[in-house]
Amino acid sequence: MGRALLAELHGVATSYEPAPGRTVRVPDDTVVAVLAALGVDASTPHSVQAALERHEREERDRLLPPCVVVRPGRPPRLRLPEGTVLRVEPEDGGDGAHGAALDWRPEADGPAASALPLGRHTVHAHAPDGGSATATLIVAPDRMPTPPARSHGFLVQLYSLLSARSWGMGDLGDLADLAAWSGRALGAGFVQLNPLHAAVPGTPAEPTDPSPYRPSSRRFPDPVHLRVEDVPEYAQLRGPARDRVNQLLERAAALRTAVLHEGALIDRDAVWALKREALELVRTVPLSPGRRAAYCDFLAERGQSLDDHAIWSALAELHGPAWRAWPDALADPRSAAVARARGEHLDRVDFHCWLAWLTDGQLAAAQRAALDAGMAIGLVHDLAVGVHPSGADAWALRDVFASGMSIGAPPDAFNSRGQDWGLPPWRPDALAATGYAVYRDLLRGLLRHAGALRIDHVMGLFRLWWVPEGREPTEGCYVRYDAEAMLGVLALEAYRAGAVVIGEDLGTVEPGVREALAGRGVLGTSVLWFERNYNGEGGGAGATGEDGGTGGDSETSEVNGASEVNGASGGDASTRSQDTAPARARPLRPEEWRADCLATVTTHDLPSTAARLTGGHVELRHRLGLLTRPFAHERAEEAVELAEWLGLLGRLGMLPEGPGDEEAAVKAVHRFLLRTPAKLVGVWLPDTVGDRRPQNLPGTWDQYPNWRLPIADATGRPVSLEDLVASPRLRALMGEVARGGGAAGPRGKPTPGTRGARASDTVSP
Repeated sequence: MGRALLAELHGVATSYEPAPGRTVRVPDDTVVAVLAALGVDASTPHSVQAALERHEREERDRLLPPCVVVRPGRPPRLRLPEGTVLRVEPEDGGDGAHGAALDWRPEADGPAASALPLGRHTVHAHAPDGGSATATLIVAPDRMPTPPARSHGFLVQLYSLLSARSWGMGDLGDLADLAAWSGRALGAGFVQLNPLHAAVPGTPAEPTDPSPYRPSSRRFPDPVHLRVEDVPEYAQLRGPARDRVNQLLERAAALRTAVLHEGALIDRDAVWALKREALELVRTVPLSPGRRAAYCDFLAERGQSLDDHAIWSALAELHGPAWRAWPDALADPRSAAVARARGEHLDRVDFHCWLAWLTDGQLAAAQRAALDAGMAIGLVHDLAVGVHPSGADAWALRDVFASGMSIGAPPDAFNSRGQDWGLPPWRPDALAATGYAVYRDLLRGLLRHAGALRIDHVMGLFRLWWVPEGREPTEGCYVRYDAEAMLGVLALEAYRAGAVVIGEDLGTVEPGVREALAGRGVLGTSVLWFERNYNGEGGGAGATGEDGGTGGDSETSEVNGASEVNGASGGDASTRSQDTAPARARPLRPEEWRADCLATVTTHDLPSTAARLTGGHVELRHRLGLLTRPFAHERAEEAVELAEWLGLLGRLGMLPEGPGDEEAAVKAVHRFLLRTPAKLVGVWLPDTVGDRRPQNLPGTWDQYPNWRLPIADATGRPVSLEDLVASPRLRALMGEVARGGGAAGPRGKPTPGTRGARASDTVSP
């Protein structure tokens, strides 16, 4: 009983419900291990009692919590002695209308939080007995910014979008071109991207993990996305340096040709080897005075986080990317040995700072191109759920991550083994102790050049499944985070950036979470194939089962090529065919969908729409030996589900071409999305040209080239950006989208009758 109470006090769950009405007790060893990762000894009855007494004493003696988060109309729950005086020191430190310190009475009948300026402040408490305390005070808006009007846009994996100028994979120049063209020619309002986070660099023995969901750092983008020729100093290269860069350009053209015309896969390491050498040469050109000043401003603005990232990158060049295998003295980023190494390798540290600056500049240019083209939102960046345990963030922020733990998902009806994603979790206590500084810094960096942010596995703002090292995922437990604080910080940073927030809320979602997110203005994610009436009522991806899950999606993550069995933004329910399907539920009619969402037909690790319509995704999984039921059974099950959707489309008059036409069916499902009240409608870019291949196939590693495929047409021929622009099929589909009400509408920043189908019907390839 004492250990259970101690666990509850620290947000550690001692049981969970894998299905409605079924409770599973967490093993005691797991509870002990998780509490130890939070700095609490619960190994013996004596240590449990001591920890309880210490917690009671700290709570009794503490005047203020380490961080206070408030919003209008929601006074904080502070237990203050009568007569305690609170003074707020605004973050502007004396500049502006709120510069002077403010008296603050947070009780319901005193001045409300609305009397305080939005921002991160410092609150000082002075009690009558002479006690005092200081804490971070975050005053957040009640809601995130919302889209100014309904808009449509593309969803794209940037690496897969090659142009005639790409060095073997899509880059930020290609992104700017896509945004400018789609905004001007198609009336698109946004382009949603895969995470552009910095990857753990590859080695000769181990190539770079191509998954964008297992990064080294989420705080900085990867320079592999740079368009080298767009760096201003590139034009100043002369002599041998120019000759060498020209040779590198020829090799880059060969990489591009191999991918677009010879069936080669995208080779991130080969691309980076060429770009890195070219950038080393470009760096020999001195910066102009204005450029030098801009670089210095960037260094000052990004501060310690940039320095840490650059030091790790320099040390990784010397010792390899696995920092736990470095000399012991280098394991601590604040050690004297690391300081000495920084001085000894200052040029390499500066090189990586410079790369971060260049990448930031090209991201800014891409967002400017989007907005100049009339996009209401522009770029939608993606925040992965975690980072690689050997990467830069795990090294630099080691005190904020829980040692010996990784996040995943518990066993459920769709995955009896549970999942371990291999990503270390943040410690909720450490986040609070730092005033959520690391979280704020992360969000601010991602929102620098974004009109919206997609948050992978947004349920992680409320709780995460922790798995102790060496244990099976079935032996994990949930650890709760302060959702009010996490959402408050997110709302503040989104408000400051004027950015929309999209939460990936597919999969198992505990009751109340979607409602809480919607109440704060976070848009959800609704995928057509999963929008079914699972509980007998309407309501969009709010149409959930008793456990809060969305019709058959398993809670998942796309942290590696396998993506485990997915749903947390990776894989979603593409693995439904592997497991026992839930009871049949009818597809939701368009008016039953929720309005506050991004509506799509598919995502990056679900089957493409053409593959689903033709049954190609089942055939692919069969060829790879991934099915757990007979092929004929899987095909029949998929045919029934598809016929239900095609039947609904026919009854609604959205398939006038009739069955048997794959391209017409692709148009029809997008007509359906446009009939829903969804505020944002996303079109998977490969769907516009009939691509049959998924970018990521859950449940695979080396059996399938996850995250390494270029966009291709219905025949499997890779398609360049120039081909996309000229594609009649793309033009026809996007014409339907524009006519269907998906046009972006007002520009500017976001502001606070055919026969039904039979089960035997399929769409011809």
